Amino acid sequence: MNRRLSTDRLILILGVAVLALGALILWLVSRNAFAPSAPTPEERAVAQVRDILGPGARVRYTEPGRRLAVCGYIENDGQTIAFISRPNRLMLSTDPLRTEYEQMQADFCPGFLKPPGAGG
Repeated sequence: MNRRLSTDRLILILGVAVLALGALILWLVSRNAFAPSAPTPEERAVAQVRDILGPGARVRYTEPGRRLAVCGYIENDGQTIAFISRPNRLMLSTDPLRTEYEQMQADFCPGFLKPPGAGG
């Protein structure tokens, strides 16, 4: 009889442990504890540069812009290129759509590529 009580007690303890573990996992999932963290805007810009220009391109300078944009400079094959990175797009200063690049720069990075004290 003593053996049966300890087995019943063990089953009860294991059942409570399973319920507690299930509740803990449910709580963690509700708080997105297992979701991958989103990259920072700078990390996103580096990934975009490597996707478009290849692994030889290096981001040399970044500064935060408006609405999750990042502005900066890339060094690629000895050439320095300005860029504007948005969550869904990367624009380079060498892009043929020069007017669109300038509009994006004025909208997302108004102080970028301008000397201090310049109006704009």
